[in-house]
Amino acid sequence: MTVAVGDVPPPPEARAVAAGLAKTQPVPELESLFVELPDDPLAPGVETRACLLGELALLGAGAGRPRVDAYAERLRALGHPLAWLPGSRLDIEHRFMVRVRGLGSVKTPRQLRARFPEAPSGEAGADAGRLAVEVPGDARARTAARPFVAGGWARTPEVRFFELPSPLDPGDFEAAFLQQLPLHCLEGGGTAVACVTTPDDVLNELFSAAYYGGVGGQGQGGAYARLHAWKSLYALMGLPADVPHLDAVRRTPDHRWLRFLASTPWFHHDTADLGLAVLDASRTRVAVLAATDTDVMASDASAQP
Repeated sequence: MTVAVGDVPPPPEARAVAAGLAKTQPVPELESLFVELPDDPLAPGVETRACLLGELALLGAGAGRPRVDAYAERLRALGHPLAWLPGSRLDIEHRFMVRVRGLGSVKTPRQLRARFPEAPSGEAGADAGRLAVEVPGDARARTAARPFVAGGWARTPEVRFFELPSPLDPGDFEAAFLQQLPLHCLEGGGTAVACVTTPDDVLNELFSAAYYGGVGGQGQGGAYARLHAWKSLYALMGLPADVPHLDAVRRTPDHRWLRFLASTPWFHHDTADLGLAVLDASRTRVAVLAATDTDVMASDASAQP
């Protein structure tokens, strides 16, 4: 049986070594690591170098150096998953690895309202939500959930996709609309709040979930956190993998982006809660992702769907 490199989980030591080298060693001294081009993506040392390229991209270093560029091109030819990423950090990634004192994770609807503009709710949104039909997408859902699963959040995220019979007025994409969808995370009669956000905020939340990891999980390192975040964003937007990253960024203003939270039993209301909803450019397709983390026992945290 042939094993594809994407089927093999990256060893934690490769991620850790790469992150350490990128942060402590000058790029000219690292160039010698890329002299010999690989023929096998599973060969010893290749994974560490692939992660190192990813870490350097996040730091805005490495690109434009012949040896480094040649190694990255070889990884693309070999089909290494990290080679799918942009070779340099994009502007939409400006929040990655940036933490502001006093601005931790949003844990309550009150905090959400304080930091993001609320999308006003109305009957029109509720009426439109009742007409939404769920559509299958197991593989897409797994991809969207990957940052949280890889990071070891306490509960597997809920990811669902819906279609509408006619275009939704963007003003009707709000909490009342979401509460009419058959979402486990909104069951229980609690209050829901939905606020307008931006694609860079969404991408950063996806990156942070994998980069820092959950309370009982482990951070995935910059390179793989970035991969999981971009793959998840593409899944939420419904984009195929062959769409160039800058083209994906160009399409983000045509989508509508929401963050939501609810006082329902599904959310732990503990260390981290996150709800994301995306209305696509046609205004007829909706993607919803909800995630929650806690430091209670794993058996208790995963008891609900």
